Amino acid sequence: MRYPVTPDGRYFVVHSRLWRMSNPQLSPAERDRLTRELMRHRSAVGRAKCAGDTAAEQQARRGVHEAKVALGERGPVWWDDGAPDYNRHLVENTPYRDWYTGMSTPGDRDP
Repeated sequence: MRYPVTPDGRYFVVHSRLWRMSNPQLSPAERDRLTRELMRHRSAVGRAKCAGDTAAEQQARRGVHEAKVALGERGPVWWDDGAPDYNRHLVENTPYRDWYTGMSTPGDRDP
Protein backbone atom coordinates (compact mmCIF):
# COMPACT_ATOMS: atom_id res chain seq x y z
CA MET A 1 0.00 0.00 0.00
CA ARG A 2 1.35 3.44 -0.83
CA TYR A 3 -0.21 5.12 2.20
CA PRO A 4 1.06 4.56 5.73
CA VAL A 5 -0.90 2.01 7.73
CA THR A 6 -1.30 2.29 11.49
CA PRO A 7 0.68 -0.26 13.50
CA ASP A 8 -2.53 -2.11 14.42
CA GLY A 9 -3.56 -2.36 10.75
CA ARG A 10 -6.91 -0.67 11.30
CA TYR A 11 -6.38 2.51 9.27
CA PHE A 12 -4.35 4.03 6.49
CA VAL A 13 -3.57 7.74 6.39
CA VAL A 14 -4.24 10.09 3.47
CA HIS A 15 -3.60 13.82 3.87
CA SER A 16 -3.39 13.42 7.65
CA ARG A 17 -6.79 11.72 7.88
CA LEU A 18 -7.45 8.15 9.03
CA TRP A 19 -9.44 5.84 6.74
CA ARG A 20 -10.54 2.41 7.93
CA MET A 21 -8.94 -0.59 6.26
CA SER A 22 -10.98 -3.46 4.90
CA ASN A 23 -11.70 -6.32 7.26
CA PRO A 24 -8.64 -8.61 7.13
CA GLN A 25 -10.85 -11.58 8.01
CA LEU A 26 -12.52 -11.45 4.58
CA SER A 27 -11.30 -14.14 2.22
CA PRO A 28 -9.27 -12.85 -0.74
CA ALA A 29 -12.06 -13.95 -3.09
CA GLU A 30 -14.74 -12.10 -1.09
CA ARG A 31 -12.57 -8.97 -0.78
CA ASP A 32 -11.96 -9.05 -4.55
CA ARG A 33 -15.68 -9.49 -5.29
CA LEU A 34 -16.66 -6.64 -2.98
CA THR A 35 -13.94 -4.38 -4.36
CA ARG A 36 -15.16 -5.00 -7.91
CA GLU A 37 -18.70 -4.21 -6.76
CA LEU A 38 -17.47 -1.00 -5.10
CA MET A 39 -15.68 0.08 -8.30
CA ARG A 40 -18.77 -0.70 -10.39
CA HIS A 41 -20.89 1.54 -8.15
CA ARG A 42 -18.26 4.30 -8.14
CA SER A 43 -18.24 4.25 -11.93
CA ALA A 44 -22.02 4.47 -11.91
CA VAL A 45 -21.80 7.57 -9.68
CA GLY A 46 -19.57 9.25 -12.25
CA ARG A 47 -21.80 8.29 -15.18
CA ALA A 48 -24.90 9.52 -13.35
CA LYS A 49 -23.24 12.83 -12.44
CA CYS A 50 -22.19 13.40 -16.06
CA ALA A 51 -25.72 12.64 -17.20
CA GLY A 52 -27.26 14.86 -14.54
CA ASP A 53 -29.34 11.91 -13.31
CA THR A 54 -29.72 12.58 -9.58
CA ALA A 55 -31.87 9.49 -8.96
CA ALA A 56 -29.26 7.21 -10.55
CA GLU A 57 -26.50 9.00 -8.65
CA GLN A 58 -28.29 8.45 -5.33
CA GLN A 59 -28.80 4.78 -6.15
CA ALA A 60 -25.13 4.38 -7.11
CA ARG A 61 -24.01 6.13 -3.93
CA ARG A 62 -26.14 3.70 -1.92
CA GLY A 63 -24.31 0.87 -3.68
CA VAL A 64 -20.95 2.43 -2.80
CA HIS A 65 -21.99 2.69 0.84
CA GLU A 66 -23.26 -0.90 0.97
CA ALA A 67 -20.04 -2.24 -0.57
CA LYS A 68 -17.92 -0.25 1.89
CA VAL A 69 -19.98 -1.58 4.81
CA ALA A 70 -19.54 -5.14 3.51
CA LEU A 71 -15.78 -4.55 3.22
CA GLY A 72 -15.71 -3.28 6.81
CA GLU A 73 -14.61 0.22 5.82
CA ARG A 74 -17.84 1.75 7.15
CA GLY A 75 -20.48 0.65 9.60
CA PRO A 76 -19.66 -1.52 12.61
CA VAL A 77 -15.95 -1.97 13.25
CA TRP A 78 -14.42 -5.33 12.42
CA TRP A 79 -12.25 -5.55 15.55
CA ASP A 80 -13.61 -6.83 18.82
CA ASP A 81 -11.41 -5.33 21.54
CA GLY A 82 -13.74 -2.40 22.24
CA ALA A 83 -11.40 0.23 20.76
CA PRO A 84 -13.25 3.24 19.36
CA ASP A 85 -13.50 3.99 15.66
CA TYR A 86 -11.41 6.90 14.40
CA ASN A 87 -12.44 6.56 10.76
CA ARG A 88 -12.23 9.92 8.95
CA HIS A 89 -10.65 11.66 11.98
CA LEU A 90 -7.56 13.80 11.60
CA VAL A 91 -4.69 11.67 12.87
CA GLU A 92 -3.49 14.52 15.09
CA ASN A 93 -6.73 14.23 17.10
CA THR A 94 -6.34 10.51 17.81
CA PRO A 95 -4.10 8.18 19.79
CA TYR A 96 -2.17 7.58 16.53
CA ARG A 97 -0.72 11.12 16.61
CA ASP A 98 2.63 10.17 18.13
CA TRP A 99 3.09 7.26 15.75
CA TYR A 100 2.33 9.46 12.77
CA THR A 101 4.48 12.41 13.77
CA GLY A 102 7.29 10.03 14.69
CA MET A 103 7.56 8.59 11.19
CA SER A 104 11.05 9.17 9.83
CA THR A 105 10.31 11.81 7.18
CA PRO A 106 7.30 13.82 6.04
CA GLY A 107 7.44 11.85 2.78
CA ASP A 108 6.71 8.69 4.75
CA ARG A 109 3.56 10.29 6.10
CA ASP A 110 1.71 11.38 2.95
CA PRO A 111 2.61 10.67 -0.65
